[in-house]
Amino acid sequence: QVTAKTAFLFILPQYNVSVPTADGELVQYHYGLKDLVTILFYIFIAIILHAVVQEYALDKINRRLHLSKVKHSKFNESGQLVAFHLTSMVWCLYVVVTEGYISNPRSLWENYPHVYLPFQVKFFYLCQLAYWLHALPELYFQKVRKEEIPRQLRCITLYLVHIAGAYLLNLTRLGLILLLLQYLAEFFFHMARLVYFTDENNEKLFNVWAVVFVVTRLFTLTLYILVIGFGLPRVENQALDPERGNFFSFLFNNILFRMSVLLLVCLFQASVMWRFIHFQLRRWREYWNEQSSRKRAAAGAKQQAKPLKRDSGYHENGVVKAENGTSPRTKKLKSP
Repeated sequence: QVTAKTAFLFILPQYNVSVPTADGELVQYHYGLKDLVTILFYIFIAIILHAVVQEYALDKINRRLHLSKVKHSKFNESGQLVAFHLTSMVWCLYVVVTEGYISNPRSLWENYPHVYLPFQVKFFYLCQLAYWLHALPELYFQKVRKEEIPRQLRCITLYLVHIAGAYLLNLTRLGLILLLLQYLAEFFFHMARLVYFTDENNEKLFNVWAVVFVVTRLFTLTLYILVIGFGLPRVENQALDPERGNFFSFLFNNILFRMSVLLLVCLFQASVMWRFIHFQLRRWREYWNEQSSRKRAAAGAKQQAKPLKRDSGYHENGVVKAENGTSPRTKKLKSP
């Protein structure tokens, strides 16, 4: 029985409480230091699943494709992220639909702070934190190139800050919707990379990703404006109360602070869109350069294929001879 209690500490979320409702009591959860033990257990689970996907799926595909070292590393990265983003996207969509966060957008800020979480919401956040923390040692296990490490560290840090911030500041509902939008765009991007590595002439999925990326950025910006600009300033409890989980809603009563936060959000989204536009322009420029080089090569091949006009017969010592060996010139007849 003691072993079972210890096992539950690693496997199941802790800090469950019974919250009275109109239909009776509902078991919900809040966070604490014991969550670190649960996250540690699921870090090891994530490492095992990472190895399974690599061994039984990605390595077999790589043997058939015979990719270079650079493409091999990028293929493994995108393959792992496609599996993770697809799983997380489906799971997150199921959570937000069953909890009613999409059908009732007001629930994103109503009754803030959202200290007590349903089981599936807390478990989702713990698994997300475990996955992105497991990505740190995987940089060593996967022997990632030194040039790629800063970029991947920046990506992992941004995800950890976003997920941990939403979890600790009791903004889990908003965080779920933002993660769903982000994972949707990332899934199409890494799926397009996988298709491109298998067939370099196939870039159709990059066009699909471009559309999805722009749409998700617009939804993300709209969601920030809706929640920060209109939702949180109308919360009933505006007093600073860290014990109840209310950390900063009182700040949103100050219009200067609210506008500053929105300005920072808009600048960040603008920088993301600028990098996206720069990437698209570079890709289109490379595409048109490749098309023009192909046209020049095809035109050169046509010119070489044209038959050269030659005189009848053949040349011998600078004299044109007929095929039967006689000279093609007409001979002068001698006068009798």
